[in-house]
Amino acid sequence: MSASAFDVAEVVAGLRAARTRWRESQQRQREPGGRELPSREALQGIVESLRGVLFPMRLGPPDLRQDSEDWYIGHTLDTLLHALCAQVKLELRHAGRHEVDAEDLVRRFAASLPAIRGLLDSDVLAAFHGDPAARSVDEVLLCYPGIDAMVHHRVAHRLYELGVPLLARIVAELAHGRTGIDIHPGATIGAGFFIDHGTGVVIGETAVIGERVRVYQAVTLGAKRFPTDDDGKIRKGLARHPQVEDDVVIYAGATLLGRIVIGRGSTIGGNVWVTDDVPPGSQVTQATTRQDRRP
Repeated sequence: MSASAFDVAEVVAGLRAARTRWRESQQRQREPGGRELPSREALQGIVESLRGVLFPMRLGPPDLRQDSEDWYIGHTLDTLLHALCAQVKLELRHAGRHEVDAEDLVRRFAASLPAIRGLLDSDVLAAFHGDPAARSVDEVLLCYPGIDAMVHHRVAHRLYELGVPLLARIVAELAHGRTGIDIHPGATIGAGFFIDHGTGVVIGETAVIGERVRVYQAVTLGAKRFPTDDDGKIRKGLARHPQVEDDVVIYAGATLLGRIVIGRGSTIGGNVWVTDDVPPGSQVTQATTRQDRRP
């Protein structure tokens, strides 16, 4: 290595030592060659291509014409599915799941795309009908961060269901970085979901949301506590986030914690803290929660 005025060789040696310590502490095998983990950059390109496949005349190339849609979708889909398969193989190899057929998994993902498009159509319509400022469904699709987040989530959730949670999490975090909306790919969200404004929304892994639900900015559907095992380590995979039934509205800043049920047709007011079940058709506001706390 050439000499440098910035002691680069010493820094390189220090970083090598740090990597070695980490790999030994994690009992990592030396990489046989090439990349060990999926690529965030590759997945970003795959998701961008998927956006165009799902909505070719709105999120596809600017010079696309309707009479070329099928050709564009077929060509783009073939390329992105091969790229996705390569990323799936990396995750499966890293997880030691050599029995899983990556190509079959990707075929199943591709077969889900028409259903994903249908769910996204319902989300777009929910945003259009739910926001008096929306002038068209095209504006909603092109401009609303909540829809951008849901495009990513619908894709990420399907990957999560198919058993590649690391890929799913990367896709979800791409949306988080773009929009400020943090939806874990494990969250189950029904049709017609509308996130208005969106910044600061957090939806946890085991949350279950029904149909035609609307939430505003800074809403949290989180866990109330984290049970631990005998060694004091957090137990993973437990249902710990709220269940929100159909036709619920949750206003800005509301925090809903734990495995509670928010009954159908309820309205949760802004900035309230909810840790108990809410009966169907309820209206929960700061005033009512203060009254509930009185002896």
